Amino acid sequence: MTSKIKIALAQFAMTDEPKENLDKALTYIRRAAEREAQVVCLPELFRSPYFCVEESCPRDYSERLDGETKTVIGEVAKSGKIAVIAGSIYEDCDNKKYNTAMVFNAKGEMLGAYRKTHIPHDPAFFEMNYFEPGDSGFKVFDLGFAKVAALICYDQWFPEAARACALMGADIIFYPTAIGNVNGIEPTEGNWQEAWENVQRGHAIANCLVVAAVNRVGIEGKSTFWGGSFVCNAFGKTLVRGGVAEELIVQEIDLEHSRQVRESWRFFPSRRPGAYKGLSSD
Repeated sequence: MTSKIKIALAQFAMTDEPKENLDKALTYIRRAAEREAQVVCLPELFRSPYFCVEESCPRDYSERLDGETKTVIGEVAKSGKIAVIAGSIYEDCDNKKYNTAMVFNAKGEMLGAYRKTHIPHDPAFFEMNYFEPGDSGFKVFDLGFAKVAALICYDQWFPEAARACALMGADIIFYPTAIGNVNGIEPTEGNWQEAWENVQRGHAIANCLVVAAVNRVGIEGKSTFWGGSFVCNAFGKTLVRGGVAEELIVQEIDLEHSRQVRESWRFFPSRRPGAYKGLSSD
């Protein structure tokens, strides 16, 4: 089995209409398959606008996990013979709502779902008004050619999440994302986009794996999503970075490079789990 694979990131903007957004997602999946990518990742909440910018939303964009999105993405994944990290949807489960990613293999089978663990709540990101903290636990999915994890947006600021997935055998962590600048809020601490990319590059280095983050683009209300989707290798080198417009990013990665970094730097054999007990306390 070759260690080199192609991954794709579908960076696009959303409208207020779920069907339009789903149709656009399907178009990107087909385009990724045509460009011989083996897996493609969609953005966070790809079926809707980023409604969390307001404290309440008059329209309910939630859906069941076993609904239309699962069916049609499975069909397109199968026909294109491409695995899909289906960004995330606003999941309705027994009157609880979650921010949930679905993962499909190239046969169109849904391997499982991951519910966003870390939920932000600050101006223009009022997610606690909409989502329960995820209860799925971190998950790694075997696509055959690689083992992947799907963490979601705010999860990307937490090294514990990336480390947990790495310890479970992930070769690649995908981060479906919705992040940008907000009108009226001046980032006095520094450049948010640089910090966003840098922290994820750090996860790649510390865990000797590939990180692929896909963001949305466009202006939605008072939010301007900056795109900037990127792929970095296991030593933190950014291999490709998107711009501010819609685009499909396809990048070849080498899992053998990750193995070499892991064996050379030996971060995992040098771990001292007994010294980390305080990390699991509140």
